[in-house]
Amino acid sequence: MTRKDGLLAMLVVVVWGVNFVVIKMGLHNMPPLLLAGLRFLLVAFPALLFVARPKIPFRLLAAYALTISFGQFAFLFSAIKFGMPAGLASLVLQAQAFFTIILGVFVFQERLQTKQIAGIALAVVGVLILIEGSLGGEHVALLGFMLTLAAAFSWACGNIFNKKIMQLAARPPVMSLVVWSALIPVVPFFIASLLMDGPALMLQSLAAIDLTTILSLVYLAFVATIIGYGIWGSLLGRYETWRVAPLSLLVPVVGMASAALLLDERLSTTQLVGAALIMAGLYINVFGLRMRKAVVS
Repeated sequence: MTRKDGLLAMLVVVVWGVNFVVIKMGLHNMPPLLLAGLRFLLVAFPALLFVARPKIPFRLLAAYALTISFGQFAFLFSAIKFGMPAGLASLVLQAQAFFTIILGVFVFQERLQTKQIAGIALAVVGVLILIEGSLGGEHVALLGFMLTLAAAFSWACGNIFNKKIMQLAARPPVMSLVVWSALIPVVPFFIASLLMDGPALMLQSLAAIDLTTILSLVYLAFVATIIGYGIWGSLLGRYETWRVAPLSLLVPVVGMASAALLLDERLSTTQLVGAALIMAGLYINVFGLRMRKAVVS
């Protein structure tokens, strides 16, 4: 990878890591489902006027959008609203990697490798330790944690539909898929917010929208989604997957660091142990025991 592309990849990692802090800031004055709906509305418009519709079956496009966009962010935004720390959310959300592997076994009859089993087992221990160190018996914290895991599972389901889409003869461009799939969850988000929050709170939030919320929406829609996915998709198109994909392991590192710096979130010793085990599980899942082999040789 060239130095320029390496810097672009790291830029995306930073953008996606800080994304969790921006979500929390955006939620200070707006319900989570309404904020998510506005985010995807801005992703879709006006971009879809300039981006061709992907030539894929609508059922696949809808399934992808309702899992990776609606499901993931409905759960994630709600989790953070209900007390899930932004930095911790950035880490727990990476459980999507393990959910994706497990779903791949059932959907595509893929075989688990030893490194994947070891990585999943280590990450599960890490999650259990995180639960022990994070919840303290508080119902709200437990709800936030479980919603984050639900977001990770929704992301994993979206990955499965994405793989089905990429197996088609005519693979759609990344930006075409991102933009047009953003249009589908807008109405479900607004309906869900109407049912959960009520029209009065929705109108009050829109009438009292402040600069922080506006800037958060701009960041979430244009910086994190359109620019972030655009650069990432371009890098995946020019380089082997193994050169690009593992860099996403740095997203929760940036997420936790930015949350500590900007939101003054701190992890206890128990939480740090759980976080370290999850990161170790993710590393083993991607790289196996390469580091150990390199040291031995």
